[in-house]
Amino acid sequence: MNLFWNRFSACCGVSCALLAMFFINTSAAEITPLRYQTQSLTIDGRQVQARIPQGYRLEFLGPLNTPRMLTFASDGALFVGSKAGIVYRLAPPYTTANKLIDIGGYPHSVAFRQGEILIAKTDGVYRAPFQAGQERLDSSAVKLLAALPGGWGHNSRTLSVGPDGRIYVSLGIQGNCSDQYLGKDYDFDDQRGGVLVLREDGKPRWQPYASGLRNPVGLAWQPKSNVLYASNNGPDHSGYDFPPEYFSKLTPDSFHGMPWFQSDGARLKRDTCESSKPPRPASEVSLPVATFPARSAPMGVSFVPEGALDPALSGDAIVAIHGSWGTQPSGGPLGDPASRRPPRLAIVRFEGNNAQRVDDFVTGFQAANGERWARPIGVAFGPDGALYFTSDSATEGLFRIRRAP
Repeated sequence: MNLFWNRFSACCGVSCALLAMFFINTSAAEITPLRYQTQSLTIDGRQVQARIPQGYRLEFLGPLNTPRMLTFASDGALFVGSKAGIVYRLAPPYTTANKLIDIGGYPHSVAFRQGEILIAKTDGVYRAPFQAGQERLDSSAVKLLAALPGGWGHNSRTLSVGPDGRIYVSLGIQGNCSDQYLGKDYDFDDQRGGVLVLREDGKPRWQPYASGLRNPVGLAWQPKSNVLYASNNGPDHSGYDFPPEYFSKLTPDSFHGMPWFQSDGARLKRDTCESSKPPRPASEVSLPVATFPARSAPMGVSFVPEGALDPALSGDAIVAIHGSWGTQPSGGPLGDPASRRPPRLAIVRFEGNNAQRVDDFVTGFQAANGERWARPIGVAFGPDGALYFTSDSATEGLFRIRRAP
């Protein structure tokens, strides 16, 4: 409903916008609000505090070297990619990390299909035979499945195996305004900025699924609807407050505008930072269904499955907000660190299949002076119904939030 009203209000002016706001806020008001409590925990001898939902407990499970996205396998084991070239495997209770493989490069994320593991590195998706319970992976077994545009800038690649069994991967453009697009008229190395899906009828080859996203790091399929959603990091050149970061609904061939168009969540603005002709007109741009404040750096996304957390949260989406280096007033890195957007776990509240609003889930990772003790990056729900998340700086390691006993 948000997307419909955003488009409607943009077309018919202020009165329609107010009407749209009435409908959205009325619907959002029906969503059960969260209540919070403050919890202390000790990490490496240092006591810190977090603000978490009432009835939950936050735990630090142990250190990892620059961890990124995390994925649970069918046997309950947890696999974590890293910037250190390592894919970790953790068996329940997830307090001891072992190296599945030291593969080198940047294995940002992993996924599983029947009988194989998939590993996304900057230059391609790799695969190897794999069985449940397997604790080690020999590098000689890992083969390139399909190459991806590599190179500098936004070099993470996030994998997902869709409900259709196909492989989806996200990749960002290199900079703020790079003339890069998932289109056949662009050179292979410039086919960036969105989500690709792999065709395997013959020689594996990528085809565009959703384009016009500057840096879509988090991917997750909404339960029941089987629709793909992504978090997206906006550019840094327009100051501290614009554009907001996106939470976007992706559909086949959807176009989300960047770097040619930026949105405040309701209206589009032509970004003259990129002077080339947009590959598609503004009328074809899909607006985000929810937004986060600019310079927040949203990362991993995971929908709350039935039976996890509180039943009232089932179907909502947890988003890891990394917090960027942008400071007031210009958005540059040299201002007061206290003005940086704080890291947090956010929750996008849904009513049915429609995003309604964004609430805090876990906060407190940044002190009043701007010092941070953790920065969430990857999120996933375990077979125990608990939420697991990684932090790749300040504290590097694995956290869990679950219902208090």
